[in-house]
Amino acid sequence: MAGGWTNDGAVQEQIDSTIEDAIARARSQLPRGDSLQHCEECDAPIPEARRQAIRGVRLCVACQSEHDKQQSTFSGYNRRGSKDSQLR
Repeated sequence: MAGGWTNDGAVQEQIDSTIEDAIARARSQLPRGDSLQHCEECDAPIPEARRQAIRGVRLCVACQSEHDKQQSTFSGYNRRGSKDSQLR
């Protein structure tokens, strides 16, 4: 596929890189090891029910909610840039 100034296969490389980044981000969020008794961030006690429900839990509910909000606003990388930005 012709891509103008890009090498052949550059679009597929961008797609592959985006997928690899998303997988790495998802894997970094997986709980590992034993559950903590107290939150990693605020030192609040983590209830026994939460520790049993989620193996390897490291954050209390409040900190986990805040962390999830921050993760949901992640938009990823714009590797190519939009055509509008290239024309300006």
